[in-house]
Amino acid sequence: MASGILAKQNNRSSVYRSICVRAVVAILDVILVGPLFLMAFLGRLIPKSRDIGIGPVPIVCSQYYKKALVSAGYTVETFTDSIWHHTDDFDLRGDRLFPGVLRAARPYALMAWVLLRYRMLYIYFDGGPLRVTTWLWRFEPFMLHLAGVRIVATAFGADIHVLTRTTNRLFVHQMGRDYPAHRLYRRRVSAKVDLWTRFADHIVAGVDWIEYLYYWDSLVLAPFPIDTDRWSPDHRRSPATTPVRVVHASNHRGVKGTDAIIDAVGQLESEGVEIELEVLENVSNKEIHDAMCGADIIVDQLIIGWYAMFTLEAMALGKPVICHIRRDFVEMYEAAGVIEKEELPLIDATPATIKEVLRDLVRDRDRLTEIGQRSRSFVETHHSIATASRRFDTINRALGVTPASK
Repeated sequence: MASGILAKQNNRSSVYRSICVRAVVAILDVILVGPLFLMAFLGRLIPKSRDIGIGPVPIVCSQYYKKALVSAGYTVETFTDSIWHHTDDFDLRGDRLFPGVLRAARPYALMAWVLLRYRMLYIYFDGGPLRVTTWLWRFEPFMLHLAGVRIVATAFGADIHVLTRTTNRLFVHQMGRDYPAHRLYRRRVSAKVDLWTRFADHIVAGVDWIEYLYYWDSLVLAPFPIDTDRWSPDHRRSPATTPVRVVHASNHRGVKGTDAIIDAVGQLESEGVEIELEVLENVSNKEIHDAMCGADIIVDQLIIGWYAMFTLEAMALGKPVICHIRRDFVEMYEAAGVIEKEELPLIDATPATIKEVLRDLVRDRDRLTEIGQRSRSFVETHHSIATASRRFDTINRALGVTPASK
């Protein structure tokens, strides 16, 4: 009884704190809207010290975007307003500059920084520094344009998941299990997709995002590049080693089909199949790298219908990857000329087929080596830093932004 009362009190306190924080942010929006527009005007008049800023969502691929742009000659900085568990490698961290009670100042200070410092901003559909404000985020593109900042928008996942737009009802079901609060933000997510679709200077689409976006300027399989030097084939694991080691990263258990993977491997083990599974959860990018190097097979996701960063890292290591690939997406990318017919080297599986797919791969170990080699070649062609560098440079120059040193 006492614990139940305490839990209710804690929950009530959390709600009160949240309301107070939102109230403070709403007041700051009113107070600072004028100064920020003035800052934007000043930003238009003064020369910028950096070509490109990338942020503020704290995701790993921002570093890969930076490397691709730097290799094309641009001066680039990554910045973030917070930190997630998998990486803290950013040039500017708002959580360090404005810790604790000062956190309410982060979006406004970072916005001023962006308006005065960058000629171009690479953002996600969640928005720029003002993404966490109460209503001021709606004016963000106007401030950026006033400051002469060109905007390239792409996605990372949840920022474009307007779940009324997808035909993948199993994905909708699992999102409800993994992230029940996501339903509360549908209108906000939809509004941001509309805002940046209308006002970004260039939109880069790919992955399964094509089901949620209704316009793009560039279409790619996945916009994030992979560092093929860091993620290079590791031959410490012999193709003949038993048991076959399967590695799966479960950062979204439901939408990745983690339980189905665990069940499938468990059943195969009970039947005497020489196979073992390592599930990675809440670990650093370095730990993921080390575990994948020692794997024979990588399993990404069984429900979403396309691949993303984890698959790219595995393919760059020369590993065969199991990942559900929707046939309609494949046909669309082939018809658009993004890939050749039957070029994609991924092994398709769903929760219903994963057990037999794994069984067949264990029986045919030579096939693993061949698929791994094809995977590495595919990444070098479509997702390398060099490929992304050329792609981004073309976009930037079309928007009138060239490296300041050139």
